Amino acid sequence: MKTETKTVLVSGFGSIGQRHVRILREMGQKVHVFSRRKLPEEEYYQNLEAALSEVHPEYVVIANETSEHESTLKKVLSFGVPKILVEKPLFSTSVENLPENPKSQVCVAYNLRFHPLLQHLYSEIKEQSIISVQVYVGQYLPDWRPQQDYRKSYSVSRVQGGGVLMDLSHELDYINWLFGPWQAISALGGHYSSLAGDSDDVFCLLLKMERCPAVSLQMNYLDRYGRREVLINTDKYTYRLDLMKKVYKRDQEPAILFSMERDETYRTQHTDMLKNHGKLCCSLPEGLDVLRMIDAAEKSAKAESWQKNQALR
Repeated sequence: MKTETKTVLVSGFGSIGQRHVRILREMGQKVHVFSRRKLPEEEYYQNLEAALSEVHPEYVVIANETSEHESTLKKVLSFGVPKILVEKPLFSTSVENLPENPKSQVCVAYNLRFHPLLQHLYSEIKEQSIISVQVYVGQYLPDWRPQQDYRKSYSVSRVQGGGVLMDLSHELDYINWLFGPWQAISALGGHYSSLAGDSDDVFCLLLKMERCPAVSLQMNYLDRYGRREVLINTDKYTYRLDLMKKVYKRDQEPAILFSMERDETYRTQHTDMLKNHGKLCCSLPEGLDVLRMIDAAEKSAKAESWQKNQALR
């Protein structure tokens, strides 16, 4: 069934903003763009307040720099926009001074929740006892955006919201979604390589979670192969997932190969926001909890100690 046409405003026109614009237009949405840069776009604004006042959007996608997410979100909330999707991570700093507007639905764009392998895993393990989990994500930062010198990207700058904990926080969200909430974290990490910048390029986390007593997660900017993998032991089965090769395996059974196009998770995420009230999306409280995980991991690495989830007290 075709999604009903809505008036949409996308804030930010970098690579991810351009993708959102293209996909939403392909879905038949009326899309406007806010960007401070002059663009070859007919429906674009260089002033956010003017865009919000004139467009009266029913759905806003915040896809500008992470360091600007909080101020942009507060401005959008002040205009009473019904639906808002903020690109991950939610904010680049602490979780203080949170925006509050119960009239608006705010979600965070952790689109890996809509990856068919993770959706299939979710349905299989929901009634099982989960014993141990190993997650690995790594990709060589200079290869991420071939059209751009990585040294000029936000990823190399802590101030701009770079670093593997922020950049690769999809893993933090989906382990919290599948196995959480998290209860305690121990971590090692920092800027260890010769890559440019001051952002963390390696982090290793050990977590105690509500549904699993032992979850390990390694994330880095260094893996030349590029990998995104999950290994799970439950009381019944062992699961292996390769999200990049789209391979799903349970015990010694034949592997299941999933077919999906590159934009599928983004399109499904927008459909969930527009038609299903974002029921499957990462909610604002869940997005904030990811930031607490990041903060706790950084504190643990610095203090060489376990950090507990204070929100559970």
